Amino acid sequence: MNRMSRRTVLATVAGAMASRKIGGAQAPESTLVDPTKKPGRPSRALGERSPFEKPQRVPRGASGAWTPHQDLMGTITPADLHFERHHAGVPDIDPHTYSLLIHGMVERPMVFTLADLKRFPAVSRICFLECSGNLDRTAGPNTTPQRLAGQTSQSEWTGVPLATLLREVGVRPGATWFLAEGQDAAVLARSIPIDKAYDDALIAYGQNGEAVRPEQGYPARLLLPGWEGNTNVKWLRRIELSDRPFMTREETSKYTDPLANGTSRMFSLVMDARSLITYPTYPVTIPRGWLEISGIAWSGYGKISRVDVSTDEGRTWTPARLQEPILPKAHTRFRHLWNWTGAETVILSRAVDETGYVQPTRADLLTFRGPSSTTYHMNPITGWRVRLDGTVVYREEAWG
Repeated sequence: MNRMSRRTVLATVAGAMASRKIGGAQAPESTLVDPTKKPGRPSRALGERSPFEKPQRVPRGASGAWTPHQDLMGTITPADLHFERHHAGVPDIDPHTYSLLIHGMVERPMVFTLADLKRFPAVSRICFLECSGNLDRTAGPNTTPQRLAGQTSQSEWTGVPLATLLREVGVRPGATWFLAEGQDAAVLARSIPIDKAYDDALIAYGQNGEAVRPEQGYPARLLLPGWEGNTNVKWLRRIELSDRPFMTREETSKYTDPLANGTSRMFSLVMDARSLITYPTYPVTIPRGWLEISGIAWSGYGKISRVDVSTDEGRTWTPARLQEPILPKAHTRFRHLWNWTGAETVILSRAVDETGYVQPTRADLLTFRGPSSTTYHMNPITGWRVRLDGTVVYREEAWG
């Protein structure tokens, strides 16, 4: 075997890098200076993404912005890419004047400042948040996962358990509900069963290791793991205990689910199991050969127990590999190796949670809910069509 000099090895590596191919196409030549030829930049007070990485949320009018799932890895959403949804804009609240009132059916009505909240023992929970209207029913072929279902994100939330505060104020016997009210211009308010407070509700002031972002409820918000986003009241200013629901605007004129039999379902608070393929999706073009289908699955009822993937439009299904950790009420990453041979097909995913619930087809969902139902709590199996030339588009389905 011939020995190669260091200069020959470096020249060979440089030549290979210059001629490398990406996805079957010639890689563009870099305009940057060889980083081994000069020192890099000094440290900064705040870290920044590489200028080559430009994930962006998509604002949808003045009321929200959606998460770019097709650009993300793992399960934690960067705080600046977490979806936002609000009814009257994002308020600016001074943390030094912030307070939370807890009153109603309690022995000792109390007001807590932000400093008071931070004096209690803190906990952190990783869980998803999802708007109950998280589905674009008008989606056409040129639809990304972000546009289709960008109103779900996941963070590590830190704060004080609501149960701790309820023990401080002394809940009276007979109190079964509480009102959570926000400090935004909409004064959004929702009625919540008190059992959720004693289960896993959190008054969160931390998100992914820093203070909660203003769009996510700074300086403190209610966090109800697994429940529809609207109940996770942001900019929380008041909690009132009662023996009945308050029947607020948001739970009478909105956030109810019409059913096929002409009735409506109220307080449908828990988000059902759902999955979303995030690669390959529009606007990707794939080459023939092996690739990894990847996506996220979640359920408000607990852990994801299985995600099935179909590469033949639902005729056959294969369990995907679930990436650890598999946490309750949290996004779980799934992965499935697939050898695309060049035939046109549709790839699908369906989630199964630990209760045995199976994500429904759109047809099954509409049989129960009716074709005239609202967009709330719609979690059908969704798919992506792979065309003969390798382009990937969203698979449209009729709602009627």
